[in-house]
Amino acid sequence: MDPANTSNMRNFSIFATLLFCAFAANSYAQDRTIWIAADSETIPLEPASLHAGRVYHPAVGGGGMHVQIDSRYPVTVAMAWADEWNAAMQHPEGAANFSFLCLKERVTSAIYECHLPSERPMIITFRDERRPERPVLATVGAVLGPGARPFISPNDLHIQYYNCLQPEFHWRRILDEKYQITPVPKVYSLMTPDHDGQELSVKIKSPIPLTVALLPSHLADQVYDKTVTLTNALDQTGCKERGVQSMNFNCTFNVANGTQTLLILPDIDFSGHKKATVEANTVECVEHCELLSPPPNP
Repeated sequence: MDPANTSNMRNFSIFATLLFCAFAANSYAQDRTIWIAADSETIPLEPASLHAGRVYHPAVGGGGMHVQIDSRYPVTVAMAWADEWNAAMQHPEGAANFSFLCLKERVTSAIYECHLPSERPMIITFRDERRPERPVLATVGAVLGPGARPFISPNDLHIQYYNCLQPEFHWRRILDEKYQITPVPKVYSLMTPDHDGQELSVKIKSPIPLTVALLPSHLADQVYDKTVTLTNALDQTGCKERGVQSMNFNCTFNVANGTQTLLILPDIDFSGHKKATVEANTVECVEHCELLSPPPNP
């Protein structure tokens, strides 16, 4: 896109922030996303004019946007950094210097999508690709007089904006307890993952070294019943720590892993009354959970 043709930038429009989809590189990207039509606008573009649409404010890590564009004549669509655009608006007499992303030319009817790479706000821009008809204007002006304004067919650009509907996730505390340490394993049935890549954060504080492990519940039951040795059970999980006295550690689970149990037991023999504190938090789906990817077939 040629940033030099910015004669109409003073007549730009910046609208309210649009909801976007947080498609950043995270574990939820495989879930379904539904785009719902929001408001729309029709803009009469003049030849070579540059127009700004909505401003997008992604979360940390970026996000996705989605619009339908229909134009009478071809336009170039691109995303620009909002701060660069605003700086150009404050000094319209200077040379515009935009860094465009997701540039798409010769658009007359298309779904336009772009992944916004960071939380830095971006604005969608449109440039009419027609050339200014200056020689024709000069001729018509000579005939009609200096005050005449000849008719130029406008480029009616219609923009349909969309809001994003996708699962929403929040951190939730699922365990917070101070308990009496005994030689018998302490067992907490914590969670059944509701999405792949579900995060779990565990915080432990103890006066003596402990072994802490997240195990499938059926395996933890076997350890508790002594039908499987702790060593064999620990070999079947990657979420474990030994010699823990004060530590935070994180693990992730998939739906196929099933219900998870937190197992804690002392690493050494001890005497007297000793207590440990344990806290666990996980990221759970809280809204639009019906859009989560279905669990795999067993």
